[in-house]
Amino acid sequence: MMRKYSDKKNAQTQNYYKDRFYHAPHTVKSDVNESVFKEDFEVLKTQVEILNSFVELDFWVIEIKKEDNVKTLQMLKTLGYLSFTEASAIDFIADKNGFEVFYQLLNLEKKLRVRIKTFVGVKERLQSVAHIFKGANWSEREIYDMFGIFIINHPNLKRILMPDDWFGHPLLKTYPLKGDEFARWYEIDKIFGKEYREVVGEEQRDSGFADDKDTLNFARLYHEVPKGGQKKEISFKQEYQEDEGVAFVKKVKRDEAKILEKRR
Repeated sequence: MMRKYSDKKNAQTQNYYKDRFYHAPHTVKSDVNESVFKEDFEVLKTQVEILNSFVELDFWVIEIKKEDNVKTLQMLKTLGYLSFTEASAIDFIADKNGFEVFYQLLNLEKKLRVRIKTFVGVKERLQSVAHIFKGANWSEREIYDMFGIFIINHPNLKRILMPDDWFGHPLLKTYPLKGDEFARWYEIDKIFGKEYREVVGEEQRDSGFADDKDTLNFARLYHEVPKGGQKKEISFKQEYQEDEGVAFVKKVKRDEAKILEKRR
């Protein structure tokens, strides 16, 4: 019997069906020289090598080399983009052997937004911009924690969401959606020790799992009890609507209810 195929490059859950007639919508990209960003663009390109620039969904998008990230953000700050709103990354390891890292800034006075994008290869490093925008401190820690991109000269580069001794980086496409072997036993090993694995059992990490005996986290229809109370086997109808109904909503007819077996 052959082993079930699993994609090693992308372990994330995929839709079980595909519409062969579907085409992903494309947003319109316009010339930055014909936009309100023209003046800022003219100033910036004298200081930084811009690989590409356009306007998309009212965002000024700039693509630069990773070595110019500090200089670019510093220059944009002098141009009035004083509010740091976001920084993150996208995993393109399978296609390009690296990551797209982006920063987003806001000019509150002119109501303008800019997105700076750069490419960082696998095992390459990126300079920190936390000394320019304090808000980048936590965003850069999240980039390191979730993607494993090392940020140079960061004041406190450590994990921000996962425990310090966690193995792997959860937002990589190669990271299993339900966690790997380490993730499944992490809390058991940490609290009780590996010798208690057989006693306690594997951690439940299936988001679709439902336990009809657990009244603390689940409510059984027609068997509702107070949170954490003793479950009841005898069913009863619990009404959530007044007998006379409510405005714009008809009285629910339970005897005509249907259970959908499959997607239409």
